[in-house]
Amino acid sequence: MALALSLADLADLAAAPAELPPASPLGRRKFLVVDARGPMLEGVDLAAWLRRQPCPVLGIGGAGPILDACDAVVEEAGLASLTATIEAAPIAATVLVQLLRATEKTSIEDGLVAESLAYATLQAGPEFARWLAARQRPDPPHPDPLPPEERRGRVGDGGATPSPPLLLTRTDNHLDIRLNRPTYRNAISVELRDALVEAFQFVAADASITEARVTGVGRCFSIGGDLDEFGSVPDPATGHIIRSLRLPARALLECGDRVSFHLHGACLGAGIELPAFAKRVTAAPDAFFQLPELRFGLIPGAGGCISLPRRIGRQRTAWLALSGRRITARQALAWGLIDAILPSV
Repeated sequence: MALALSLADLADLAAAPAELPPASPLGRRKFLVVDARGPMLEGVDLAAWLRRQPCPVLGIGGAGPILDACDAVVEEAGLASLTATIEAAPIAATVLVQLLRATEKTSIEDGLVAESLAYATLQAGPEFARWLAARQRPDPPHPDPLPPEERRGRVGDGGATPSPPLLLTRTDNHLDIRLNRPTYRNAISVELRDALVEAFQFVAADASITEARVTGVGRCFSIGGDLDEFGSVPDPATGHIIRSLRLPARALLECGDRVSFHLHGACLGAGIELPAFAKRVTAAPDAFFQLPELRFGLIPGAGGCISLPRRIGRQRTAWLALSGRRITARQALAWGLIDAILPSV
């Protein structure tokens, strides 16, 4: 169990003229745990001091400005899962909480720029490099085969062509958008990413589309970014520019008031980061949600550091990312991450 600091302990640390902070990803102590239970101290702005710390700050108990300044609020019984993740990726954990603090009150557009720059920083960092080196790359995947009802045979081609990563079906003023990589649990590849951008641009440009609904084909909505493509960008700086040009969240912002998502099964990483920008998000009872990026030495990079806090707050977003734990559809509804639980049709 990590040692929790009392408010008096914090006051002593804040008053000490130390050259180095009490905790940092480069030091022995990677995080601070604050026991916010106790009387407030006069003349010491501990909340402001806590928000300046270059490490995750975890709060236990209490209420008021001290607890509000913490990056995540946890029960003592759940502390170990957060601290273990932080110990494994302290640089990514610190960048995450610094980003969430900095973008809490910025515009969404400015927040997306900051998130992309933070993500690019970590792509050049040692934690992502270790994960990438340890991961054995599989052979390039084959294209998804078309389901029978979607086959578009041509003379001489054997009757089948690769399945498109995104299926669009328009009925009057309604557009159905379906993620269509079921063999790979709708992992968001570059091809699927670009198709989503184009689909949202199409909705934004056509005012006669009054509603667009995004769903996923197969067992789940999406397991997030395609891990087979992680590390394939030429360099982190170019990766940032690509996200500036081809991030689905940016295109969705132009038409989000007319777009809804219905989620089912696994909704990991981008599989919830992107939907959280929409006006309405529903989920099947079997849906579950998770932010696994810290285990790769990264942070959510599909807009989740901006979209999730605006639905569930900075502290719950940090808890999801730092713990890496799943939450159910029922818990997501209670938090406001989704708007309703509905059966899939």
